[in-house]
Amino acid sequence: MNPDQFVANHVKSLPRSGIRDFFAIVQEMPQAISLGIGEPDFITPWKIREASIFALEKGKTSYTDNRGLLSLRKEISKYVSSFFGPDYDPRSEILVTVGVSEAIDVALRAILNPGDKVLYHEPCYVSYAPSVSLAFGQGIPVGTSPQQSFSLNPEAFEEAWEPGCKILMLNFPTNPTGGTADRAKLERLARFAVEKDLIVISDEIYAELTYEGEHVSLAALPGMKERTILLHGFSKGFAMTGFRVGFACGPDWLIEAMMKIHQYCMMCAPILSQEAAIEALRNGTEDVLRMRDHYAKRRDFIVRRFNEMGLACHLPRGSFYAFPSVEAYGLNEVEFCHRLLREEEVAVVPGTAFGPHGRNHVRASFSTSYEKLVEASERIERFAESLASEKVDQTAV
Repeated sequence: MNPDQFVANHVKSLPRSGIRDFFAIVQEMPQAISLGIGEPDFITPWKIREASIFALEKGKTSYTDNRGLLSLRKEISKYVSSFFGPDYDPRSEILVTVGVSEAIDVALRAILNPGDKVLYHEPCYVSYAPSVSLAFGQGIPVGTSPQQSFSLNPEAFEEAWEPGCKILMLNFPTNPTGGTADRAKLERLARFAVEKDLIVISDEIYAELTYEGEHVSLAALPGMKERTILLHGFSKGFAMTGFRVGFACGPDWLIEAMMKIHQYCMMCAPILSQEAAIEALRNGTEDVLRMRDHYAKRRDFIVRRFNEMGLACHLPRGSFYAFPSVEAYGLNEVEFCHRLLREEEVAVVPGTAFGPHGRNHVRASFSTSYEKLVEASERIERFAESLASEKVDQTAV
């Protein structure tokens, strides 16, 4: 038996996640400080956990409507209207999914025919390119730059467009860079989407973790609600990663198409997680603000420290990631990460895990305690000083 002949060709060509492979090594190093996984260090607030426990005690262990509990969809509709702007009908324009990752998958599969093209920015979340490939689409990555703080660049999208483009996929604030876009840039992107008749998949999972200015949702701009799928969820802002609850808001015909796939591949999101999500939306926003304030202090600290070490780092406007350049020290991003882990036991992620445009950068998550960030920064500085000494020695030779 030849196992290779039984694996689909389009799956064979998929790369393994550059994050997960790297952090398999970290698990064997108990003294390592991880700045790698994008997961809040805060425990899910008690009242949210309690809602899930209470639901279990009441025997809520069944399937739900494929679209999700109507009570949750009503809460989502109210929350989205107040925070993002657009009004969505909870009965026909909202789909509850198993995290935003599933929402991305079913959205792409619902829209793309084989060979259709998807514009998306890089660096980007690790699943974007593979998800496009698994939907038999063709990805067109559009680079963002440190000179512009990795903000979304409308001109670059316009130049990258080519016939056959069907989707514009955006994530802001962005994983891994913390880049975003101001209202003027989003308005230009909206005009571009209308002009080229594109569907926009707008992943705004880090929206609550915006530190400067307002978060503007593309779906709230004139003419965009009818061509935008707004994706959001509870993992990041509400610290509910393990609950695996996300949602998609969009035109009823698109949500219906996504629901068809969702009902066959997933059935529904877990009912206990949906009950917890209801509590999060009703009574959890103060906890979100509290956590955001902690992240902001950590961000200011770690970005300052990176720049003091000579690791040039812009100030991310959102998310909980810093994306410093390692170019000054003469190592590529993969070598830098492996040596830092071996020599100082600090884990960060190579920027190329998020696409080729992440070259010469690393992602460092500040979703860990302030005390650990302080210790990690001291170890990274020690490592940087050793690299500087190596360069001096090499020059002398």
